[in-house]
Amino acid sequence: MRLLFFSISMIDDNETKETGMKIYKYPSEIAQKKLNEIINRDVGFSEKNIAAVTDIINNVKKNGDDALIGYSMRFDLCKMDVSSLTASKKEMEEAKEFVSKDFLTSLDIAIDKIKRFHARQVEKSWIETEEDGIITGQLVNPVGSAGIYVPGGKGGKTPLVSSVLMGALPAKIAGVKNIVMATPPTENGTVNPYLLAAADRVGIDAVFKVGGAWAIAAMAYGTETINKVDVIAGPGNVYVTIAKKLVSGAVGIDMVAGPSEILVVADGSGPSEFTAADLLSQAEHDVKASAVLITDSEKFAKDTAYNLSLQIEKLSRKDIAEQSIKSYGAAFVTEDIETGIKLANLIAPEHLQLCVQNPFDYIGKIKNAGALFIGEYTPEPVGDYIAGPNHVLPTAGAARFSSGLSVANFIKKTNLISYRQAAFNKEAKHIIRLASTEGLDAHINSINIRCR
Repeated sequence: MRLLFFSISMIDDNETKETGMKIYKYPSEIAQKKLNEIINRDVGFSEKNIAAVTDIINNVKKNGDDALIGYSMRFDLCKMDVSSLTASKKEMEEAKEFVSKDFLTSLDIAIDKIKRFHARQVEKSWIETEEDGIITGQLVNPVGSAGIYVPGGKGGKTPLVSSVLMGALPAKIAGVKNIVMATPPTENGTVNPYLLAAADRVGIDAVFKVGGAWAIAAMAYGTETINKVDVIAGPGNVYVTIAKKLVSGAVGIDMVAGPSEILVVADGSGPSEFTAADLLSQAEHDVKASAVLITDSEKFAKDTAYNLSLQIEKLSRKDIAEQSIKSYGAAFVTEDIETGIKLANLIAPEHLQLCVQNPFDYIGKIKNAGALFIGEYTPEPVGDYIAGPNHVLPTAGAARFSSGLSVANFIKKTNLISYRQAAFNKEAKHIIRLASTEGLDAHINSINIRCR
């Protein structure tokens, strides 16, 4: 068992050691330096990658299906033609027969809970009439179509079923009439049956065997087979993320997300084994993922680091988790939980677990977090799969100003205004005065011509 990499140390201003999850006393100069590294970690995009994705998008815009087939054969190593870009009805039916009844039972429970949560997010149109005949309001309508991107995961062997649910169900509840899904094909040109079964269960209209940045370009601009959509949602690798950023404006997107993040605020009243496991649940995603513990107990920090060193050895993605913990993992020991929560708001993590006694006494103080998980038996994976709230969340500090994927991503609002003549005449002089301040003569004339 290799534990040396994760030896435990308490670091003060004059001491540094090459360890895994280091422990920092906060406040201190070295703790602040590490905190800044985590908050400002480089999750940007290189010029080389941006240029490569731009070329892909332009190729898809110019050559349509031919470009998609070419990229699939080159990167997904499978034989494709126009007829095989779309999953057939036969494939969908066979997928339902392939998966187990137990899987479908779990899937249906998750679907029900996700639907019930997102149903509360539905907004309605409204109209208000004032006494003088002025009518204002807002019309709420769903977008016409949505594209859900679902990563293939290790050649289709690790199907991200939850991404199907979290993307499609809010769109369905919003009232979107046409929902399609794009996901990379496997080497034999198929789609993992678990993904197809999930797509069928949530009512996706078409599944395209297309992945990567070219899938985003196809849904944004359209090809002979894939019609362009109004909104694209769903996670992906760096190239998918760059593509979403580049097509934003031509199409709506959910967000530009970076590597996964978890922050646990704990007072040491719960098992350190739990916290270690929770930190690794996100560290295994990406070498740039961030896993942070904030606690007021030095002993709990040490115990967590020790348990993390034991648990990491059993992970199939151990190398990724090790690098993540080494680069962007840390435990900060603060004087009290209040200080810890201030640090948490500063970091603004994607996932924040609050593992303290009387946690509901603190939730009003949490201002910046993509999702808040309360109590020892609410680990982050509960939210990934079955609790109901969406797991597509802002990262890299974006929780300071943005929210997770929701029904709101699939609707648009149209403002409504109606004035009768009397009401218009009453307010005309004020409109003219404001337009005059801005020097807009045509605006003024549009009012004056009605005042004659």
